[in-house]
Amino acid sequence: MTTKFRDRQNVDLKFNEIIYQKKDWVATVTINRPGAYNAYSTAALGELTEALQDASWDDSVAVVVITGAGDKAFCTGGDVKEYAETYTQKPRDYWKYMGLFRRFIESILNLGKPSIARINGIAVGGGNEVQMACDLAVMADHAYIQQVGVKVGSVACGGATQWLPIHVGDRRAREMLFLCEKIPAQKALEWGLVNAVVPSSELDAKVREFCGKLIEKFPECTRYTKEQVNFWKNLSWYQTVGHAADWLSLHYTCLEPHEGMKAFVEKRPAGYLRVRELARDGKSSEFPWGPYCLDCESCGAKGIPEGMAFCGVCGRKLKI
Repeated sequence: MTTKFRDRQNVDLKFNEIIYQKKDWVATVTINRPGAYNAYSTAALGELTEALQDASWDDSVAVVVITGAGDKAFCTGGDVKEYAETYTQKPRDYWKYMGLFRRFIESILNLGKPSIARINGIAVGGGNEVQMACDLAVMADHAYIQQVGVKVGSVACGGATQWLPIHVGDRRAREMLFLCEKIPAQKALEWGLVNAVVPSSELDAKVREFCGKLIEKFPECTRYTKEQVNFWKNLSWYQTVGHAADWLSLHYTCLEPHEGMKAFVEKRPAGYLRVRELARDGKSSEFPWGPYCLDCESCGAKGIPEGMAFCGVCGRKLKI
């Protein structure tokens, strides 16, 4: 085991969805999905966690920088297209996905080394949660931060509901989570979401400056300082994230994520008022075609949605 820890500099890791580089005491982890605005896929989460574990164990790494490919997006959270195609079909698998996401976020929290979010573009949804998991953040002046959970049929409880009150205070946290408006770079700086805002051309220089200052500190003192400062983040995270994983996976059986994520993928407005109207009018706002309450007298099929006029098994008209 000792050899395993000591030989990290010579480990050759192969990745498809991220880029991982180590040089001059700095490990850089880049989400390499620019075509998807650096949203992390299920596969990417595994790769990110593996890279961060390597950086944690490698004594030639003093600082970890997390960023996204290109200049449009730092990270836009989970891949909503994947959510719509996969997890609305098998909600139980979203609980498994949340396990991967938890390990990724916790690998940042438990890195034992300082981490810097190099925010080269928009940080939306889980992307903001990733940058908040980091110890420091440097942001390009053209970027913005945004939470979008309640717009797409989800809840931003993978770090945002837990940590935004710590970063920006209760009222501003609610503003971001409920209104889902963009927070420009300068406002993000004023609110305490990031440590520095610079022009894109100066982003790397500022990150190098922060890295240089962190390298010139004692590693064990830095590690324990991080553990202590993480107290409130850890307290809120571990008290809530397990509950969040279960609730979100159950919620994927409902109408809200089905409509919200389909609308996002199809680039159309979501039917928010339709959901409200269904509840107002005494109908089901939870299920796309109503509760599973009908039976077919012809073939005996049970649990047919209330909104169906014909049996999906035998095709006979239902007696409603």
